Amino acid sequence: TEVTNPLTYNDEHCFQSAICLAYFYANTRYTLFKELPTGKGYADLVLIPYLPNIPAMVIELKHNKSAGSALQQIKDKNYCQALNNYKGDLLFVGVNYDEKTKEHSCKIERLENE
Repeated sequence: TEVTNPLTYNDEHCFQSAICLAYFYANTRYTLFKELPTGKGYADLVLIPYLPNIPAMVIELKHNKSAGSALQQIKDKNYCQALNNYKGDLLFVGVNYDEKTKEHSCKIERLENE
């Protein structure tokens, strides 16, 4: 099957696929959820680890915006609600792709959750 169509390279779904492939190697460590309904919307990607010593991740993807606005959306829409029962640390990851410059930016915040 085709993962990314070159005609829609700048599409958010292709961006999601790239990140999913990046974490493909970690399938023994994480359960991956795409567009998980949580809080006040849908988190683009949520990775819940099988082991508590690995942080869970909430990833928000943006296109022609900013990595900071992606992080803010995670907080504003309470995407970590899906992880209320998770006892390990959390990583909030905001990623942006700028179509004009063809550059990706990323901001990560760690929340110590006990």
